[in-house]
Amino acid sequence: MTADKDPLAPSALSDPGLLRRLLRAKDRMDAASHEAWPVERLASVSGVSEAHFARSFKEAFGVPPHRYLLTRRIERAKALLRDTELPITEIAFQTGWGSLGTFGRTFRDITGESPGAVRARARAAAEEHARVPACFVAAAQRPDLTIAVSEKRRREAGDINGPPEIHAKEIP
Repeated sequence: MTADKDPLAPSALSDPGLLRRLLRAKDRMDAASHEAWPVERLASVSGVSEAHFARSFKEAFGVPPHRYLLTRRIERAKALLRDTELPITEIAFQTGWGSLGTFGRTFRDITGESPGAVRARARAAAEEHARVPACFVAAAQRPDLTIAVSEKRRREAGDINGPPEIHAKEIP
């Protein structure tokens, strides 16, 4: 038995009351993804402790609350880039970022493209093809945040302080 998890503790998936409270917090993030949603605020919406909320949210939805919020913000930004003529700076502020630099860097880290490149590609695709329902486009282009953005940056930079890689060596 591992010391990581108490086998007697209720799981977020097995407790309908907890799952309902987690969904309430998730719905609030969806409705106002442009707002700041620190774990303290989300936990108070759910009526549980901060640590319990963070652990239960990840267990129930597969990603930590911060990554979920980033996903929602990027989805919204991509929709605004595709469907409006708003300047990229305005889109950054409307989707919850405090600066254009942070928005651009995070957007590029997650999508692999700059906001301007996404806008140009979306406009070119719209000219070539008939409109696809936005719900299908959003689902197909949903960012995959299986690792933290900072971890992704470290891996791409070849950070020497990151986790050591194991190489098989033949011993003579």
